[in-house]
Amino acid sequence: MAELLSKYVSPGCRVDLQTIDRSNSGAGKEERKGYQSQVIDILSDDRVEISMPMEQSKLVLLPVDAEFDLYFYTSGGLYQCYARVVDRYKNNSLYVLVLDLISNLRKHQRREYYRFSCALEMNSRQLQEEEEAAMRGDQGDSEALTPQLPLKSSVIVDISGGGLRFVANYAYEPQSMILCKYSLLIHGESKEYNLVGKVLSVRALENRKDAYEHRVQYVNMNAAEREEIIKYIFDEERRTLKNQMGD
Repeated sequence: MAELLSKYVSPGCRVDLQTIDRSNSGAGKEERKGYQSQVIDILSDDRVEISMPMEQSKLVLLPVDAEFDLYFYTSGGLYQCYARVVDRYKNNSLYVLVLDLISNLRKHQRREYYRFSCALEMNSRQLQEEEEAAMRGDQGDSEALTPQLPLKSSVIVDISGGGLRFVANYAYEPQSMILCKYSLLIHGESKEYNLVGKVLSVRALENRKDAYEHRVQYVNMNAAEREEIIKYIFDEERRTLKNQMGD
């Protein structure tokens, strides 16, 4: 049924499951329930093993024969299909779901990147007017950035190939452009990134005094940097999955 599942999906990929609404009318429709999981193994081109999803640190025992709308987050984009739970079991300390694909795998057109939860130190500053003008448009000039200006510290709480979310004890204005400076472990070595982003939203955190969460979208990032960040995320996900499996 699935077209070369192993060609597009690999172990360690994040997969989202959403319940399928079988009602024929809009009356009394229930909100679709969603779960997050990871691919453990590709058993065939229409069968996949994933980890049992968790909710508030508790396992969600999805029933055999239940059908779900699946979204695979891969380095090549977002892929969707429908699947049915055919088995569930425990392998060492890992709880496993086996699903059969009941529709073709298709590329999902919505541009979306998997957000990886983390705690990474970051320094940032708002761009000056002349820097911001140079960065606008499709041919933004990162060489126009003024080096060695003062930076403010913050913590990245999730990162993706499209942007990041960070928390700081200060707040930027929405729609402002900022320089984000942080390091990632790439090929076993620390690599520094100096990326410009647009602040999409800012909100005060209710449970922390004088703390603000910022959502940032990268501006004019080159393809090589984006692929490096995506690869870093998938490598970290695979390492986490391997640790969970006790290897």
